[in-house]
Amino acid sequence: MKIAAVQMDVKLGDVAGNVKRVQDFIRQTRAAGAELTIFPECALTGYCFENLAEALTVAEPVPGPATETILSTLRETGGYAIWGMLEASDDGVYNVAILAGSDGIIGHYRKIHLPHLGVDMFAHYGDRQFAVYDVADIRVGIGICYDSAFPESSRIMALQGADLIALPTNFPTGAQSMVEHVVNTRAMESNVYFAAVNRVGTERDFSFIGQSKIAGPIGENLAIASREQEEVLYADIDPQKARNKRIVRVPGKHLIDRFADRRPEMYGELTQPHELARPRDEFPVA
Repeated sequence: MKIAAVQMDVKLGDVAGNVKRVQDFIRQTRAAGAELTIFPECALTGYCFENLAEALTVAEPVPGPATETILSTLRETGGYAIWGMLEASDDGVYNVAILAGSDGIIGHYRKIHLPHLGVDMFAHYGDRQFAVYDVADIRVGIGICYDSAFPESSRIMALQGADLIALPTNFPTGAQSMVEHVVNTRAMESNVYFAAVNRVGTERDFSFIGQSKIAGPIGENLAIASREQEEVLYADIDPQKARNKRIVRVPGKHLIDRFADRRPEMYGELTQPHELARPRDEFPVA
């Protein structure tokens, strides 16, 4: 499968304008032969909101008007897309990524790990487990930005059978090591494809560092974007390479299988709450 990663600028609060650009990019990537197009975190809304009330002005239900508009384009073009937005709930917002095709919404992921930054200061923690979705011939897992800082996230999706992990992200200044090292590490450690799709531009003094990247199952770079320009990356995904976890480097002498060689009985502490867990009431809510 050919996939596309759209590194775009996003205008804070301009849902209609951002949706229109997402539609245009889908038409462009479909014309180039991509079956799945991935967009950044909060691509429809922007990210650097200063309070919950402001974020609520652009949040929508899912499904809702913005998702229906993009679905109309997918019905026109065929193929699949993943995009970030803010989902309205009864008492707040979720930072979400939506996976959809011409037949409708396939996946609906709510960001689980929230940094003290931008809209995530006010968003609800994601309340759904990580999941993997069938997209044509490949299996796709979805995280958002800060999720990639927690290796458990990608490993869970890999154990569920993901061939590709899609990460819509808004990596800002200070996250350089994420694009330089972590993306490739997440791909290599679980033998999966990993697409980190960042944005460019500035919102309220926060600059985003671009450098979207698609990495292959051994951690190799398949495509890398620039730091400051809008750009579309393309890469081919071979699911058999991701599904073959048993890698023979020297027959009879060097075998790597990072699934079979795990020792989960020794990892119990990973699932225990810890004393550093930060209560959400530390965060401003209005």
